[in-house]
Amino acid sequence: MASEPRPVRQIVIVGGGTAGWMSAAALANALGPAAAVTLVESELIGTVGVGEATIPPIKMFNRSLGIDENEFVRETYGTFKLGIQFVDWNRKGEAYFHPFGQYGADFDAVPLHNYWLYARKHGDQSDIGDHSMAWVAAREGKFDQPMPDRRRVQSTYDYAYHFDAHAYARFLRRYSEARGVTRVEGKVIDVALRPDNGFIESVRLDDGRTIAGDLFIDCSGFRGLLIEQALRTGYEDWSPWLPADSAVAVPCESPEAPIPYTRSTAREAGWQWRIPLQHRIGNGHVFCSDYISDDAATATLMSNLPGPATAEPRILRFTTGRRRKFWNGNCIAIGLSAGFMEPLESTSIHLIQSGITRLLALFPDASCDRGAQKEYNRITSLEYERVRDFLILHYCATERDDAPLWNYVRTMPIPDTLRYKIGQFRSYGRIVASDLELFQNPSWLAVYLGQGIEPDHCGPLAEARAEAVQAREKLAGLRQVIRDAAGIMPTHQQYIDRFCSARAPA
Repeated sequence: MASEPRPVRQIVIVGGGTAGWMSAAALANALGPAAAVTLVESELIGTVGVGEATIPPIKMFNRSLGIDENEFVRETYGTFKLGIQFVDWNRKGEAYFHPFGQYGADFDAVPLHNYWLYARKHGDQSDIGDHSMAWVAAREGKFDQPMPDRRRVQSTYDYAYHFDAHAYARFLRRYSEARGVTRVEGKVIDVALRPDNGFIESVRLDDGRTIAGDLFIDCSGFRGLLIEQALRTGYEDWSPWLPADSAVAVPCESPEAPIPYTRSTAREAGWQWRIPLQHRIGNGHVFCSDYISDDAATATLMSNLPGPATAEPRILRFTTGRRRKFWNGNCIAIGLSAGFMEPLESTSIHLIQSGITRLLALFPDASCDRGAQKEYNRITSLEYERVRDFLILHYCATERDDAPLWNYVRTMPIPDTLRYKIGQFRSYGRIVASDLELFQNPSWLAVYLGQGIEPDHCGPLAEARAEAVQAREKLAGLRQVIRDAAGIMPTHQQYIDRFCSARAPA
């Protein structure tokens, strides 16, 4: 007769920062006193801390912890985010917006964008963004909570946040410690493996202390202290498709009220982010070191800041890709230790969130059965690959030919999964989805059109139905309703001042 499985009683998280404290908070909230959670971090080891822009699912994570939104925004000097603006990505001098939420409201069985394509074919000059509540509000610097009434156009958008990642980690540390998480200051210098199965037995700190556990969460960042240095899991390199391997980051003063969206501006050998917070603007230049030096990349960033820098710029190195296994033995890699894809679509914090959520859904006993590991790795691999393809789309569809990087990405071979999707859209405007898509149809539509991929045809059903449903007139009416709705919204700054203004940071 099989023995009863032994439950996980001791969980050890190696590394703090956003990944570590998100993991600690979620585990403490879910498990309560059933398991002891210990987080090991060292003040001497810095965190990346540039993941200040998010996507809408972060709201669900915070809500699952019972976190009040206004308190969270106030404590993290946060602002609200309705989407991402891309400047100079397809051609210099052009910009487009990836909105959170849908385009307008469908008024027929035919997707709205097919009627928009029909209208363009017949001379309409409206932009697809004019049908997005998120973009029209963002463009005017407006923000308010979406309405719950699905009949109202104000229900058709979504939002996320910009926040100070270090402040978020501190916020979650307080939350976690109040729920029993033990923080241990120290640097891990050795990892002991069990001789019978290769599982991690314990970690040893620089002061000689040993911390044992049943389950280990690797939040040690790019180093992969447990998942790679100890367990030799392996890494899948995606730099042939996403060749940027460096970033330089610096904060600056904000000369104006924060805009309710992230801005990404393409540069000669990469791109620059602009993330507005209440107390400063986060800036960074992601670049490929094959095409530009560190000094030149830093100079490009510093010469394009919207205000005076408030710190010295710092360089980060990375290799785009993922671990061959995210869960190996009794170790799960969360955050940068699991893999990295450049922050073009603000996915870093979301991949932390989804990894934690998946771990809780497949939470093991102390044996860490192979079935749970296999399913976790299968789903996580698919998620990373779908995000990878979405990011590649921004590069491969460019029409820029003014610099070596853009010539390379425009002509490089792309994954078959992405090539198939592009082909479907290019022919008749069909947006096809794979399993476990993080980015839904409106996101793909925004980037397809923004990057200059327009379908050859608008779709036979739209052609057949357009006049019968008076599609062009309804689209014009929709644009007017969206403009009117945005016109009566409070400004982004007014909303922050009313509900979640932060005190000046120390």
